[in-house]
Amino acid sequence: MTDLPFSQACENNREPILAVLRDAMAERRHVLEIGSGTGQHSVYFAPQLPQLVWQTSDLPAHHAGIQAWHAAHPAPNLRAPLPLDLNNAQWPQTADGAFDAVFTANTLHIMAWPLVERLVALVGAHLPGGGIFAVYGPFNYAGQFTSASNRAFDAWLRQRDAQSGIRHFEDVLALAQHHGLQLLQDHAMPANNRTLVFQRQGE
Repeated sequence: MTDLPFSQACENNREPILAVLRDAMAERRHVLEIGSGTGQHSVYFAPQLPQLVWQTSDLPAHHAGIQAWHAAHPAPNLRAPLPLDLNNAQWPQTADGAFDAVFTANTLHIMAWPLVERLVALVGAHLPGGGIFAVYGPFNYAGQFTSASNRAFDAWLRQRDAQSGIRHFEDVLALAQHHGLQLLQDHAMPANNRTLVFQRQGE
């Protein structure tokens, strides 16, 4: 395990996220995880959600770490990472068929806002009616940080990359609605995070 990339945050948040996904994705069959990171979430969620094919994706630089986690913790419904770069993204195609769900964790605050717009536009364009989009991470509400720790985290993010930062819930909601995604649930999570669950409208 020492040679595997490791995120303590993934270990801390995986059970609360799983509780949300069990309900939100109970009737889904094929999920695309955007920004799989270390791969820890995928190896935990896939065996716990056996009805889903769990398709990982990320920048190619992260694939070796994801594949190492998959090799250490294989599951029959777990798929090797696909390359996905939102700067020039095409919607992934797989032999398992179209995705009816998308999950992303701790991504919106580390990418520039135009890439957030690109991500949500792709999800809105490609999810079928009834498809689920679940987003985990910190958000501001009514223009305010929800905690002192989130304020400090946002300052650290912006010092590292001026285009990153904790996103405003209202901005994300308006963007999602523009692309046919309706908010179903807004779950409070540990450590001042949220999980937003959207559903694609239409047939």
